[in-house]
Amino acid sequence: MGTSMETGGGSSESPVEPKKGRSKTPRKPKESLLKQKSPAEFFAENKNIAGFDNPGKCLYTTVRELVENSLDSAESISELPFVELTIEEIGKSKFNSMIGLVDRERIDEELYDDYETAKAREKRLAKEARAQEMQAKNAALGKKVKEQPAAKGMKGRGEASFYRVTCKDNGKGMPHDDIPNMFGRVLSGTKYGLKQTRGKFGLGAKMALIWSKMSTGLPIEISSSMKSQNYISFCRLDIDIHRNIPHVHLHEKRINDDRWHGAEIQVVIEGNWTTYRSKILHYMRQMAVITPYAQFLFKFISDTSDKNVTIKFARRTDVMPPVPLETKHHPSSVDLLLIKRLIAETSKQNLLQFLQHEFVNIGKAHAERLIGEMGPEFSPKMPIKSLTDQQIVRIHQLFRQAKFDDPTGDCLSPAGEYNLRLGIIKELHPDMVATYSGSAQVFEGHPFVVEAGVSVGGKDVKQGLNIFRFANRIPLLFEQGADVVTRTALKRINWASYKINQMQDKIGVFVSIVSTKIPFKGTGKEYIGDDITEIATAVKYAIQQCCIQLKSKIMKKMQAREQQERKRNLSKYIPDATGAVYDVLREMAQLHASKRKHYEEEDADILKKVSARLITKDTLTEKLAQHVEKRMALPMESGFAYWRVWLSAHRVELSPIAKKGSVNC
Repeated sequence: MGTSMETGGGSSESPVEPKKGRSKTPRKPKESLLKQKSPAEFFAENKNIAGFDNPGKCLYTTVRELVENSLDSAESISELPFVELTIEEIGKSKFNSMIGLVDRERIDEELYDDYETAKAREKRLAKEARAQEMQAKNAALGKKVKEQPAAKGMKGRGEASFYRVTCKDNGKGMPHDDIPNMFGRVLSGTKYGLKQTRGKFGLGAKMALIWSKMSTGLPIEISSSMKSQNYISFCRLDIDIHRNIPHVHLHEKRINDDRWHGAEIQVVIEGNWTTYRSKILHYMRQMAVITPYAQFLFKFISDTSDKNVTIKFARRTDVMPPVPLETKHHPSSVDLLLIKRLIAETSKQNLLQFLQHEFVNIGKAHAERLIGEMGPEFSPKMPIKSLTDQQIVRIHQLFRQAKFDDPTGDCLSPAGEYNLRLGIIKELHPDMVATYSGSAQVFEGHPFVVEAGVSVGGKDVKQGLNIFRFANRIPLLFEQGADVVTRTALKRINWASYKINQMQDKIGVFVSIVSTKIPFKGTGKEYIGDDITEIATAVKYAIQQCCIQLKSKIMKKMQAREQQERKRNLSKYIPDATGAVYDVLREMAQLHASKRKHYEEEDADILKKVSARLITKDTLTEKLAQHVEKRMALPMESGFAYWRVWLSAHRVELSPIAKKGSVNC
């Protein structure tokens, strides 16, 4: 800046001396402090893991979590579920008044993201005018006019949409004192354990509360009452994300005059109904398919009445699947950490009792054989708490190498073939449907059951394959392309061999997989991978069994159509055939009357009736139509052969004229 550099002497490579005072001693890095995050803080920062990717997906996932909690709650007490879900749109002014914020007029327009300069506005209007002019020219020339897309609103990044989501059920309710921890403490709940569950992470409504705190700052409200309680527990709370503890605003008991039992949860969140409307409605429809014993009432309430939506998904059956049972671990499915935890938590005293009672499919004799195989330092009576780390590793190694019987599927609760069929018929009204429920199979020590349904035709069903996927009786709507069901239906089923047109027919493919451990892929747990051979094989077999049933129905339908076509073709010739036959009979009657030819007594009686006009052309037409009906199930004779059979059956001898072709068929 203020330094000149002389270039005398022809050398310009001499180094420049640094100015004094410019040198700085290097900064010492700050000592890193060890920090911890609470589970609530972790999920708040990584909310996409739990399905809270964007406002629209947050609204969808909140609905899903609340509905599934309600179903679990009702089923746990064997109560036919009734779930009422309401999404109420909240405008900006109403939201501001809820949080006590006064609306302000804009002062500096240029400060806002949706500000449009005069030049930008002029450019936009010119572009719209050119588009309209081109559209008018094309219309004048008779060309197909493309509909212009609606102008995008100038919605700023900071302008959000808010919704009050309310879910009410008739389930078991919650104990009064447990409500704060059930909603305000992440990774605490009643569903942990080895059993079939609808949830994916065990977060439930807690993640909706975290999103509510992040997007609106408003608390969640819970009303709950258990059977035979004369009060309703009401709790308003939010969550201290950094400490992972509930922050209770109000917790009180209220009078329960109606003896209602269940839970009602209300939360206000940021969302996007416009982009996720179809997903939410598809979810509700598919949930009605897989749980036809439940009744759902869905409402969307907007400030403008024409946007309101009310849909009732009626209950179709009173038959409920059994409640899933908690089971013990299979030896082949445990890891080292799990064995240590089981040892720490067990109430059993020695190794023999531990093996018998903490794992499935290990009887006393089998346990003794396993202990003998472990080595001389193991004995049946050795205290289980005295096992060293090396001994626990030996047990784990043997579990991985030894042979065990497969676990049974008694602990699982599939929807059932009857319920699956009813659900498909109730929601899709197909022309035909076939269902199949497989027996329990095993992967990595976990039992699973695959159920499938395939339908053809129906309302609101697109042409081609329409795939509906369920895992532990909940619909999977995202990442369909990579799922084992999609890949199997598209690539491994030869639909044409079952008389089904994959491109033109309206085909519904329904596959439900239940297990104590669903092998989801991806962080969002939205699809089941195609890399587990046991599941892929079971899915293919289940779909094929449905297709075999459908093929039989389709073949019968095709035969019925062919019979109708045969009947139509034969009926066309009845007037001509009866006319020709009647002419022959009259000629024969005349010969008989003139005594030029004699006939047997029964034939002579028929000819007399023809002469007396007791048998007319109309009589023959009626008899022939009846004969066509009787012979529909037999192979179709062609032409003259068919009518010859008919004449023979009616004891009419063909004259030489008829034999030469007077009866023209």
